[in-house]
Order: sequence, then structure tokens, then C-alpha cells
Amino acid sequence: MLEFKPLKEARLMNSLALAYMGDAIYEVHIRRYLLELGKIKPNQLHKEATRYVSAKAQANVLYHMIESDFLSEEELAVVKRGRNAKSGTIPKNTDVQTYRHSTALEALIGLLFLTGNEKRLAEVIEFCLQQKIEQKGGN
Repeated sequence: MLEFKPLKEARLMNSLALAYMGDAIYEVHIRRYLLELGKIKPNQLHKEATRYVSAKAQANVLYHMIESDFLSEEELAVVKRGRNAKSGTIPKNTDVQTYRHSTALEALIGLLFLTGNEKRLAEVIEFCLQQKIEQKGGN
């Protein structure tokens, strides 16, 4: 696997830049998770992935993180910065508030990845996966 050195300036980066990276990192983790489950058909993979990576799904997970006091003060500050960032684009399939909350989660994931905080990144991803598993079981 590629090894990335932590970026010292990551904490100073624009929230949208953090979210850009976080979006990619989260997508990779979700795709790997689905493959580990034995999902191999492209259509099935895409349908399952959208349950995790859609703006609505990500916003819901973030709400649960906040409600359960899962985030540190520093992480909550990053989330708030990400939520308040103005992207200049209008979301197609969701409302602005949901889009901003999903961007906030992506910013957190991006920061954890770019700073090399792999342990906490794994905990955040695991929380996301567990939340979706619990929702699926409850439906």
C-alpha cells in the first residue's frame, strides 16, 4: 500500500480541500468494505455504496456522532468549519443543509487522513459502517 507522510499544514487547509480528500478516502473504505462482504456485481456494488456515501447517509452518520459525543472538541471544530464552508455549487439530489453536513463529515475524514491519524480515522470509518449496519437491521 502507498504510504503517505502527514501534512503539517493540513490543519490550516480550507475545509473544502479537506472534504475533497475525505470524500475520496471514505469512498475507498466503503468500496473495500463492500468487496470484503462478497459483493461483486457492479450494479449491486453501486447501489450498496450509495447507502453509505450519499449526502443523506453521511449527514445522518454525522448527526449520530454528534449526539453520542463521539467527536473530540477539535474534531467538532473541524466539522463546524466544514459545515459552514460555502462551496459555490448547488447540490443536485439533496437540500443544502444535508449537503453541508455531509461535507463536514468528509472534511473530518480528510483531516484525519492528511494528518496521518490512522487510528482515529479507522474509528470514524468504523462508526460510519456500524451506524449503517444498525440502520439496515432496524429497517
